[in-house]
Amino acid sequence: MSTPQPQHDDPRDTLRGGLPDRFLTPEDLVVMFSLPSVETVYAWRRKHIGPPGFRVGKHVRFDPAAVRDWVTLQTSADAA
Repeated sequence: MSTPQPQHDDPRDTLRGGLPDRFLTPEDLVVMFSLPSVETVYAWRRKHIGPPGFRVGKHVRFDPAAVRDWVTLQTSADAA
């Protein structure tokens, strides 16, 4: 019998600690950054100002490590 893997119910855990075993959805980014809607995430993609994402068929996904790197760049740019 295998041990169940822990679930990351709150995508903000990605920025707090370990990376989840899955790619993030636009809805995850809305929760993580307290955005008004997924339309904000799509607008960031159109303007090339948000974390890098990629398409899987018709769905957009984000690598948690790339999101963390993007946050690091944003916070270091604000500090400068």
